[in-house]
Amino acid sequence: MTEIVLTADRGSFTDYGGVSTLGYVACMPDRIVPKLMMDALFTPRIKYKSNGEAIVAPYALRKVEAILLKAGFKDVVVAPPEALGKVVDKETRLLGITVHDPYGLSPVSFKLTMLFGGGPAWNATFFNDLSQEIWRLRKKYNFKVFAGGPATWQLALERPDWLDTIYNGEAEVDLPKYVSSVYQGSDVPKDVRGRDAKVEEIPTIVKPARLGEVQVTRGCPRGCQFCSITPETYRTIPLEDVLKEVKLNIDAGARNIELLTDDILLYGSKRLAINREAIVTLFRKVKEEGAEQIFFPHISSPAVVESPETVMEISDIAEYKKHRAEAPVVGLESGSTRIISKYMRGKPFPYRPEDWGKVIIESTGILNDAYITPAYTMTVGFPDETDEDVQQSIDLVHKLFDSGGKAWVFPLPVIPITSTKISRNPFPELEKLPGKYWELLYVSWKKDLELTRIVLPQMTERMNSKITKTIVNTVMDHTFSNIEGVFKELMETRGRKSYEYSTVELNSVIGIFRSIYRLMLVFSRRGTDYIGKSTSSSSGSST
Repeated sequence: MTEIVLTADRGSFTDYGGVSTLGYVACMPDRIVPKLMMDALFTPRIKYKSNGEAIVAPYALRKVEAILLKAGFKDVVVAPPEALGKVVDKETRLLGITVHDPYGLSPVSFKLTMLFGGGPAWNATFFNDLSQEIWRLRKKYNFKVFAGGPATWQLALERPDWLDTIYNGEAEVDLPKYVSSVYQGSDVPKDVRGRDAKVEEIPTIVKPARLGEVQVTRGCPRGCQFCSITPETYRTIPLEDVLKEVKLNIDAGARNIELLTDDILLYGSKRLAINREAIVTLFRKVKEEGAEQIFFPHISSPAVVESPETVMEISDIAEYKKHRAEAPVVGLESGSTRIISKYMRGKPFPYRPEDWGKVIIESTGILNDAYITPAYTMTVGFPDETDEDVQQSIDLVHKLFDSGGKAWVFPLPVIPITSTKISRNPFPELEKLPGKYWELLYVSWKKDLELTRIVLPQMTERMNSKITKTIVNTVMDHTFSNIEGVFKELMETRGRKSYEYSTVELNSVIGIFRSIYRLMLVFSRRGTDYIGKSTSSSSGSST
């Protein structure tokens, strides 16, 4: 008996076992990672009540829920995809979904599926599962379906037949009136763009978000041409609202808080000027509310170099020496001054494009001193990009690692997202990528794998289950022991080797049995270790 239901596919509606970075596994081809492992380790189901309502949920859905409740819609439920059958019925008027990578076209998914022989990424498979369930329920109950979120541009490329309205943009100002139209039986446009909300129009969430998520900023003012975030108006969420959501999550059982932002060092800023007092106060107040650990998904290198003392202060408050930050994503993009100047001139501000390499190396040192390990992303494959441009990127990566910097570097293909300034660019093709791309890929991943084997055990300490943590660490260790050769072969063949990987199928019956066998080996070793420790302990106590 629910009138409005909000949901997402499993790739989004999960807590990733307590470690959000494990969500990147869902960007792999579905035939490479067995479903058994996705369900148990990387994208486990979120618990829900007997009526199908999720106990915790992705922040975006919690925000839409708050918007609709504030607008006077009283019957709103957020439910995971596997519980839709418990929530949706003849009373349901509207099903709203948020999409993050429905067709596997995000830069990470596109790259990994391309490298490993094609086929759908797990994100796409999860969306297909949700799509089939929506089609089945809509045929039975005839409700309307709205889709919003950062990847609605993918749905516009191939629109599902069950989808009534694609909602682009923010929800606070305009979504309630379109929902009212559904209640009144009026027509709703097939495509809608919501206006940006003023800070005072953004309500706080009313029920807990997964991973203790709390939004602290919206938008990014740097203006990179390839980024879908660029058109948004940058805003800082008032500290009072942030702390209200922090308290809500902690009271609901969250131990850690994830501060959602496109650049944590822009909190409270105006015109990209660092507001040290606002940032430090934010971290201190969140810690005082009872957060054991504080994480953030993004930070920018120029801001780090501009205010290293701010980075050190938030590191001390969040105790990163003890816990470490969870690999915040940082846009390195390119080592080519020409590419930086043409496609992302605001990226280095307040520094010049010519200073970009020095900024990256200096910021890495500062972050490492603050016990933060950045995950750098690079964009490769602009239409006019040459091997000389890519060679400059290779040179920068070498300088970064030669300087002693500890960081991940992930070269990603440029994706022409429809809301960006490069929307008319073609999608990248394996044969048309710059030849030097494969060398950049190998140089980066060789170091990435070395670092991951060191850092992963520290990151998985936060996983909800000790057994799951052991399995993930063991599976990853086996994977990393063999995958360097894959990237070397890709470099030597300029990517052509990837065609051979199209026949790899680990999500078959045989693949599943192999996975179970590996898990049995993990448990047997774990048991042997336990028996050994018990015997040792018994011997010690009797001496």
